[in-house]
Amino acid sequence: MTETEERREIVVVPHTHWDREWYLPFQRFRLRLVALLDAVVDHMEADPRWRFTLDGQMAAVDDYLEVRPDRRDRLAALVADGRLAVGPWQILHDEFLCSGENIVRNLELGMRRAEELGAAMMVGYLPDQFGHCAQMPQILRLAGIDHACVWRGVPARVTSRAFAWEAPDGTAVRTQYLPEGGYGNAASMFERVGDGPPPLSRRAAGFATAMGRWYPDGGPLLAMYGADHTAPAADLADRISGAGLPMRLDTLAGYFAGETTSVDGLLHVRGELRSHARANILPGVLSARVRLKRLLGRAERLVERYAEPLAALWYAGDARTFLDLAWRRLIETSCHDSVTGCGSDETAEQVAAHMAEAEQLGRAVCDIVTAERAASVPLGSHLVFNPTPAPRTGLIMVDVPSEGEPGLVTGDGRPVPVQTLDIAPTVLDDAVHQAAELPIVLERVYGRVLFGQEVRDWSVSRDDRTLTFHVTARADTPFDIGDVRAALRDVEGEWRVRILADPRRTVAALVDAPPLGLTTVSPAPPTAVEGPVTASEGVFDNGLLRAEIDDDGTLTLRTPSGHIVEGAGRIVDGGDLGDSYNYAPPAADRLVESPLTVRVEPVWSGPLLAAYDIVRTYRWPASGDVENDARSQAEEDVTVTTRAELRAGEPLLRLRVTFDNRCDDHRVRLHLPLPRAARASFAEGQFTITERGLTAEGGFGERPVPTFPASGFVAAGGLAVLLEHPTEYEVTGDGGELAVTLLRSIGYLSRDRNRYRDQPAGPQLPTPTAQCRGPLTTSLAIMPHHGERPGADVIQAAESYRHELLTAAGYGPVSASPPPPRTGVAITGDGVVMTSLRTRDGWIETRLVAESAEPTTAVLRGPFTEAARVDLRGRPVLPLDVRAGTVTLALRPWEIATVRLRQG
Repeated sequence: MTETEERREIVVVPHTHWDREWYLPFQRFRLRLVALLDAVVDHMEADPRWRFTLDGQMAAVDDYLEVRPDRRDRLAALVADGRLAVGPWQILHDEFLCSGENIVRNLELGMRRAEELGAAMMVGYLPDQFGHCAQMPQILRLAGIDHACVWRGVPARVTSRAFAWEAPDGTAVRTQYLPEGGYGNAASMFERVGDGPPPLSRRAAGFATAMGRWYPDGGPLLAMYGADHTAPAADLADRISGAGLPMRLDTLAGYFAGETTSVDGLLHVRGELRSHARANILPGVLSARVRLKRLLGRAERLVERYAEPLAALWYAGDARTFLDLAWRRLIETSCHDSVTGCGSDETAEQVAAHMAEAEQLGRAVCDIVTAERAASVPLGSHLVFNPTPAPRTGLIMVDVPSEGEPGLVTGDGRPVPVQTLDIAPTVLDDAVHQAAELPIVLERVYGRVLFGQEVRDWSVSRDDRTLTFHVTARADTPFDIGDVRAALRDVEGEWRVRILADPRRTVAALVDAPPLGLTTVSPAPPTAVEGPVTASEGVFDNGLLRAEIDDDGTLTLRTPSGHIVEGAGRIVDGGDLGDSYNYAPPAADRLVESPLTVRVEPVWSGPLLAAYDIVRTYRWPASGDVENDARSQAEEDVTVTTRAELRAGEPLLRLRVTFDNRCDDHRVRLHLPLPRAARASFAEGQFTITERGLTAEGGFGERPVPTFPASGFVAAGGLAVLLEHPTEYEVTGDGGELAVTLLRSIGYLSRDRNRYRDQPAGPQLPTPTAQCRGPLTTSLAIMPHHGERPGADVIQAAESYRHELLTAAGYGPVSASPPPPRTGVAITGDGVVMTSLRTRDGWIETRLVAESAEPTTAVLRGPFTEAARVDLRGRPVLPLDVRAGTVTLALRPWEIATVRLRQG
C-alpha cells in the first residue's frame, strides 16, 4: 500500500441487506429482522458512535414496527440524530418487472414514510437489483435525489467509482458504483479469525489497495459493511476507534453528504444498466414463474388505468383508502425477490396472493364507481368506460336481451355495429318432481337469484301441475318467494318445474368512446351491419391486415402496403437445466418445433370479429436428464391451441396461446420471423422505449444471453409484438426472428452448478412449483409497422390493446333515457402516453411521458381552471396557462411530466 493509500480515509457504512422474502417466506424472515433490529437499536442507544443504514427501504422499518410499535419513538430519535438512515424506497424493487408508475409510487411512499419517521435518506440506493432501467436517473432527479448508488449492470467501460448516469431525456445523476463486492465489499473486513480479533490493519490495507484504483479523484473510500440478513459486530465501534486507522463510521447518507453532485468530467453512461461485465444480472428471473409476471401486470393495469381514473373523474365518494391498500400490495410484490419468482415455493404462493389482493382492491373500486354510474343506465343497456385519454373506437363484448339479431345504439342515438358471438339457452331446467320435493326445489332460490339470474316473474298452473320461473339478467319487478310457497300449499302428485331465461345473446359491438369518458349502448331495432372483417377457409382479412393459416399451423401476414410475415407463431420447445436465476440448456439439447398434427377450427367469421383456433399436438421430452446433461427419453403428448383473432379497425393480429404443461425442465417460446433482418430491438417499458443490440456484454462469469425484458411491446425488423405484462424476448437467427418466452419450467431456486453462471445465486433449494405445471395461457398481438423504429402508430396500438374498454350492466329503470356520452380528460400529442390519473391533495394529477425521440407537445383538455407542473413529490415546479380549458405542455424527447389540474 502506498503512503497516499495509507492516509486515505475509509468510511465504514454498517448496514444489512434485507431480502424481505426469498428462500424463506416473509414471516420467517421477519422473525430474524426483529431480533436484528432489537440488537442494533440497543447498541446505537448505548453508544453514540454507532451508525446504521437500513438498506434504502422503509419496508424493513414498517415490518419491524408492526411487531415493536413501542420502539417507534426510539427509531425516530435515531433518524432525527442522523445516525439511522432510512428510505428513500418503500422496497427494493425489480426495475424491469413492474411498471414505471409502480417505481414512482414506491419512491413516493418510501419518502413519505421515512419523512414521517424524521427524514428520508436522499440517495438513490439500488444495491441488488438485477440491472437498472433507463429512466431511473430522471425519476431520482424528479424526486429531488442527486446521487445514485448501484452495483449490478454497470458496463465494462466504467473504470472509476463515479460516473454520470444519463436518462434518455438527458437528465444525469452522479452515480457511485460499488466495486469489489457490491453492497458487501467490506463484509469480511471485521470477521474474526478463531477466538482473536480480526487483523483489521492488514485487511484495511488490502481494502485500500483494491479500492484505490477506483478512486482516481481521491476522496474517502466507501466500505459497505453488511451482507444478506446480517448485523454488524457488537464491538464494531471499539474496534475502529482502537485500530489507529483513518477510518470512521457513518451512514450512506453521511458519506454522500460530503460528495459533490456535479457530473462534470465524469464518464457518461446513457440508458439502462444491463451489462454482465462486472456482476451477475441473473436474467432468467424475467421468465421464472411467468404466472407472477401476469398477475402483477394485470393488477397494475387495473389500478393505474381503470380504478384510479374512474375514482378521480366519475365517483362522488372517496376511494383513496382502497387505492392506497392496492398500491401497498403492488409495491410490496414488486420486490426484487418477489415478482422475480426466485424465491421458495412458499414465498411464491404468498406473493401471488398479495398480487391477487391488489387486483381485487382495484376491481372493487371499479365496481363501486361503475355501479354508481350504472344506476342511471336502463336495464338491458350497458355503461362503457374508455381508460385511454384519446377518443377511440373499440370492440366490446356484452350480453343483450334479444330473440333475433340484436341492434344497439349509443346514448345520443347513433347506431352501433353488432355481431352475435353466442346465443344463450332459454330453457335452463325442465324436470319433474314429487310435490313433497317442491319445498327443497324452492331452496334453490337465493333471495331472487335462481341459476345465476334474477326471477322476473313466475306462475303456478294447477291444471297441468306446472311451476314456471322466468329469469333474466337483472329484474326490477317485485318478488317474494313466500308467495310461491303459498301458491304451492297442499299440492299433490308429480309437478313439472321449468326455469326459462329471457332470450339473450353475447355480441361484439363496435363503440365510439370519448377520452377517459363514459358512453352507453342500449338495445334497438337491428340494422344492417357491413363490417370489414371476413373469414373463410383459414384466411381472414379486415382491410388493414390479412392472415392466412398455413399447413403447419403458422400464419402468413400481409398488409396493403406490402409487408409480409411468413411462418409466424412457430412453437419451439427446448431443454432448461438452469434455475430461477439463469436459463441453462443441456449440452445435448433437443429442440421440438414440428407438430405431429394440425387442426384448424373456425370460431367467428365476421363482420366485426373473426377468429380461428389452431390446434397443434407435439411430443415433448417429459423432463431433464441432469446426469447426462440432456433431455429425457420419456415424452409427453401436449396440445397447444392458438386462437388467432382479427378485429375491425385493428392493424394487428391477436394471439392467445394455451397449453397444459405436463413436462419439467424446459423452455417454450413463440417464434415470429421478421419482415426484414433486424440490427436492433426496441422494447417499451418504465417510461421509455429502449433500443438494444443483438448481443449482451459479458465478462464476469455469467453467460451473456441476449434475452431482454419488454413491458408494453417489443419491435424489431418491422414487426411489433404487443404485450399484456413484462415478458422476455430475444432476437435470434442473426436478426431474422423474434422469440417470445411463453414458459420457463425449472425445479431449483439456484443450482450450485449452472452451465451459464459460475457462482451460485442462492441456496440449492428445490422449487417443484416453479416447474409451472398445469394450464398456461399467454395473450399478445403482432403488428407489422413501417421503419426501423416503432412510431406513434405502434404506441397507440399498444395502449389500446393493453387497455380494453370497460363495461358494466345498467340497472336503472327500463323507462329511463340512457345518458349521453361524456368526456373526462383528453390528452393528445405524438408519442405522448398517460401513465396515471388520480386525485391528490385536492387536485387531479396526471403523469405523462413523451415516448418519442423528437420534441413533442402534450395538449390536455377538460373543464380546467388552474394547472401546474409538479415534481414526483407533488411540489410545485411551474404554473401552466389554462386557456378555454386547454393546457399545452412542450416536452423534451423521453421527458416525464407530472401535471396537476383544478376543475371548475
